[in-house]
Amino acid sequence: MRKFNVAVVGATGAVGEELFRVIKEYNFPINNLVPLASSRSAGSKVEYNGKEITVLELTKTCFEENEVEIAFFSAGGSVSEEYAKYAVEAGAVVIDNTSHFRMDPDVPLVVPEVNPEDIASWKERGIIANPNCSTIQMVLSLKPLDELYGIKRVDVSTYQAVSGAGKTGMEELVKQMQDFFAFRLDESEKKAFAHQIALNVIPQIDVPQPNGFTKEEMKMVNETQKILHKEIQVAATCVRVPVLRSHSESISVTFDESVEVDVNKVREVLEKFEDVEVIDDLQNNAYPMPIISTDTDITYVGRIRRDVYQQNIVHFFNVADQVRVGAATNAVRIALKWIEMENDI
Repeated sequence: MRKFNVAVVGATGAVGEELFRVIKEYNFPINNLVPLASSRSAGSKVEYNGKEITVLELTKTCFEENEVEIAFFSAGGSVSEEYAKYAVEAGAVVIDNTSHFRMDPDVPLVVPEVNPEDIASWKERGIIANPNCSTIQMVLSLKPLDELYGIKRVDVSTYQAVSGAGKTGMEELVKQMQDFFAFRLDESEKKAFAHQIALNVIPQIDVPQPNGFTKEEMKMVNETQKILHKEIQVAATCVRVPVLRSHSESISVTFDESVEVDVNKVREVLEKFEDVEVIDDLQNNAYPMPIISTDTDITYVGRIRRDVYQQNIVHFFNVADQVRVGAATNAVRIALKWIEMENDI
């Protein structure tokens, strides 16, 4: 396998830092690694493979100057909007971790285990979009169930870790907990979240939409339909919880009325699906939790049970590390699949 010149835009952010770890762990074929960030962070150092690399300033010409072939973007939608085109013009494939291109009809939205065939349309814009973190772990568990029975509707409540709001979210939770034990929680700053997050849950993530849902919730609706190529009904309630890392989801899936859910079959297809693992032994207190999934590349599924009243509904709980599975790892898996497909042509 030939090696590639790879850029990471947003190199000093939480996802950028994780990208360097995942690239190393997956033995990504790197020729030259180019960390990029704003002028404020340019000149700082990032660690990769036991070495320190200097962060370069993100400019219109940096991709061409460094002969970048693969560019990971994880610095916010406005940055992707402004600079992705320059990476494409320089001949690179852009793998974008922001929401900016996700619903563009000419940009594939990809979870490699679910819809790898969509990568083939990357040449339309030179861009492949990485879905929302909550969408990724959900569709990883929905895909085998759709193949088994055919999904009509999904109702999901998410329990999203503060790292979904970046480093500032994690720092705010830690600081508020420190302030709690110092009896000064009332004085704690609230910047990352609208309300105190320590010892609390906040039933709003992102801005309200006219229909009463939030932008985060509608991302899960629209992205799920695009990835699965199916007009599945999706209703989401997204909640921020005082957990540092790994999102959890409580999911109810409705199939056609003629379906009689066999829980053993559900477990079987989930267990067999790539990068999904079932932990489902309620009698022995075994089920997915953030402390299990954190720092792994697996989506864990458990608490699988058929609805008490309707035989065509199944309920389950899933958990995944949203910095890895929901961002960095999915992006790297996309890149590796892209390399594989390009080599096959």
